[in-house]
Amino acid sequence: MQDAVDGREGILFPESAWRDYPSGSSLRRPAAAWNHPPMATHLLEAMSREGFEEVIALQDRRSGLRAFLAIHDSTQGPAFGGLRRWSYLDEDQALRDCLRLARSMTYKCALAGLQAGGAKLVILDRPELDPAAGYRAIGRLVERLGGRFYTGPDVGTDAQELGWVAEETRFVTRPDEQGPGLLPESTCAGVFAGIAACLRHLDGEEDWRRRTVVVQGLGAVGRGLARLLIEAGARVRASELDPEKAERVARELELELCDPATEYEQPCDVFAPCALGGILHDLTLTRLHCRIVAGGANNVLVRSLHGERLHQRGVLYAPDFAINSGALIRGALFHLEGRRERVEQIGARIGEVLGRILGRSRAEGLAPVRVAVDEAAQRIAHWRGERVPEA
Repeated sequence: MQDAVDGREGILFPESAWRDYPSGSSLRRPAAAWNHPPMATHLLEAMSREGFEEVIALQDRRSGLRAFLAIHDSTQGPAFGGLRRWSYLDEDQALRDCLRLARSMTYKCALAGLQAGGAKLVILDRPELDPAAGYRAIGRLVERLGGRFYTGPDVGTDAQELGWVAEETRFVTRPDEQGPGLLPESTCAGVFAGIAACLRHLDGEEDWRRRTVVVQGLGAVGRGLARLLIEAGARVRASELDPEKAERVARELELELCDPATEYEQPCDVFAPCALGGILHDLTLTRLHCRIVAGGANNVLVRSLHGERLHQRGVLYAPDFAINSGALIRGALFHLEGRRERVEQIGARIGEVLGRILGRSRAEGLAPVRVAVDEAAQRIAHWRGERVPEA
């Protein structure tokens, strides 16, 4: 199932095509950057090979908005995907990020058993953008799709921005009492339960007081996860690129801070990436001194083969699209069924999914990421009436 993650014959995400992944700092970016042809050259072929339904390029002259919407799958029900605003290097990088995140959302829906598919909306953040007008333009686009796509929070898009979107569309996860609420808390509960499942898989018990966890990133998810871990009795170290935020959260939670430049080398039981993605590649994975990698970030691996290499090195990698789907579950069930799933139930649900993946991984001698991709691909193929080879 390598092709299902990286693109068959190097069309979608070939190693020769990776530039710096948008991770917020050179400390957390892939070390190498290669020349590659424009994404548009292969877009339709990539969409066909990877099963995308639609890609929309949005340019709004009045607001300065430039954005991409990728709908990967709406076979089972509406496609869900957050609205990311980021300072991409160029349109090519933005489109690649959009496609990869959209497909990951479909995998999340498949593994979580949701009657929904995946999509993603990315905005190219640039000086010419009028945020309020741009987000309203996004809202009009979402409304025109008539419920085929629901959007919500992501990096660069919080309550204020979602409020602007909500002025123009019904199909958005509202930040007020009319929305599902507790989205970061749902993600934290799932990641915490997933880490617990990993510990039980390796040691037969959690025994939090013997555990050291390094949390990378102290945003809403990283901070919430650190709190849960500390309350359970674990020792937590954390890294954060924003010094003021780091000090504030460290005082609030009474946790240890480590230098982001040495975060990978920290000896620990669990390394929990909770910032942006694309952080594990040939250079960083050799620096890890942990037994488990499990966190809330999306697309942690630069390529799926890095999940295989972690497995070969004896490091248990919890696939991100299996462990960090808590907010998706909470939001999708709210929109699809009109109910707010309890955070504790979401955590239990994700822990069960991950436990099943790890059990099959052990039984078949396969890397967990390979098992997770295979299970997701099989379910998606069933939706579409297709057949795919097993891992």
